[in-house]
Order: sequence, then structure tokens, then C-alpha cells
Amino acid sequence: MGRPIDVRFQGRERVICCYEVDGVLVDPGPASSVENLLAQLDSEPRALLLTHIHLDHAGATGVLVRRFPDLQVYVHERGAAHVVDPTKLLASASRLYGDQMERLWGEVAPVPERNVHALAGGERVEGFDVLYTRGHANHHVTYIDRAGGDAYVGDMAGVRIPPSDYTLAPTVPPEFDAEAWRESMQRIEAAGPASLNLTHFGRVDDVPGQFQRVRGWLERFAGEPAETEAEWFARLQEDIEGHSDSATAEAFAEAAPPHTLYPGIVRYWS
Repeated sequence: MGRPIDVRFQGRERVICCYEVDGVLVDPGPASSVENLLAQLDSEPRALLLTHIHLDHAGATGVLVRRFPDLQVYVHERGAAHVVDPTKLLASASRLYGDQMERLWGEVAPVPERNVHALAGGERVEGFDVLYTRGHANHHVTYIDRAGGDAYVGDMAGVRIPPSDYTLAPTVPPEFDAEAWRESMQRIEAAGPASLNLTHFGRVDDVPGQFQRVRGWLERFAGEPAETEAEWFARLQEDIEGHSDSATAEAFAEAAPPHTLYPGIVRYWS
């Protein structure tokens, strides 16, 4: 079973979770939190498994490889080039985060090509089965630990901040695809995991219930837009606050900033 590590993103708990499994790290988080991560490791890592390359999941990769030069990085083939040269990734992220890039994510360092292993899905690496699970991003994969029964799902099981079980789907542009997301959830369920390990945030044992919460949110919030952006934001905020205390609602806002969600839905339907 993987050990969850709260990297305390921006000094806040319950926003970004890395998992340590026998010297393997799944989604190390951003470089802005890397010292918090390093302080909690049991041992020097030998491998990084990236579910996808978005900066909240994988931004620390280059900094970690610089510190541990033998560290091996596994990532979907569509994301591998952007780990080696993050220029285009940073340009895309800058359109969402603007002048907050440095504060939020810190240094996004390139990774030497020799450290990077490109995945397509269907492989077995470091004891994990790899599933290709697009919907949130076209380069998203899920790692299944058959020995422990755990699925490391990145964003595919949504954003859920404990103790609330309220769940939203991070529908960020440019690659959000609702139908592909639903198909990927079925693929993960068919693998039969006993638990889901979410980057945002933590372990969930109710696998069918968690995926049903994601499906319900997509149905309520990711349909073809029929309201203004302001109306959509207000409805989402009311929904979150109706199921969360104030601290949990603030953690939701850090894990899935509302201004990043609506544009992905509009792009999907356009």
C-alpha cells in the first residue's frame, strides 16, 4: 500500500498528495512544494511515475532528477517530450495562471532524455500495470498496483477534499473530453482496484461510489453551456459550499481553481 505524503502546497493541507511506494513516487507535485516532499520521504526515490505532466502533479520532476541523477521517470509518450523540454508546457500553463506561475509552481526544470521512459498503456513498470486513461488530458495514465490493490488515478477520480466526499472533475483546457473520461473510468473499474489514490486528495475505498460522484458532477456541470460564465461559477460555488466547511472549500479552490474549469467545458463543446 502506498504511503500518502501531503506536500502542503502553498502552505495548505489537503490539496496535493504524492504517494511513496517502496522507493517509487507517484506524482511528486510542484517544485514550489518539493522541500516539503523531500522532508517526508522514507528513502531516496529510484523512480517517478507521472499520471500526467500538469504542473500540480509533475512540476517537481526536473528538480528531483537534478537532485537524484539516477531517478527514472515514467510518463505517457504524449507527455514525454514536454518533460524533456517544458517550454510549450509552460507557455500553455501561463495562459491559465499568468503572473502567478512562479509563486504557484516554482522552477520547472528539464529532465535529461536518458532518464525518461515513454509509455503507451499496457506496460508493467516498477510492479505497476499501466492503463491509458484520457479525458482530463490526452497523456493521462493510471497505475495499478496488483499486489496492494491500489489504483493511482491522478485526476481521473476527480477532486475530493476529506472529510467531505463532495467531488468535482477538473475540466481544464485544452484536452478535457467528457466522453473519454467516462470511458476511462470504466477501464479503471474493470481493473478491479480495491482503492483509488487521488492526487487531490487521498485514498478512497468506495471505488464505485467515487466514480459515480465524478459522473454526477460531469452530468450537472459539464454539459453543453446554457448559462453565463458568472452563473456557472455561482452555481458551482454554492454546490461546493453546501457540502464543505470553509477550510475545505478553500482547499478545493487551491486544488481545482474555478477559473480553470469553465474554459475547458466551453472548449469541449465548441
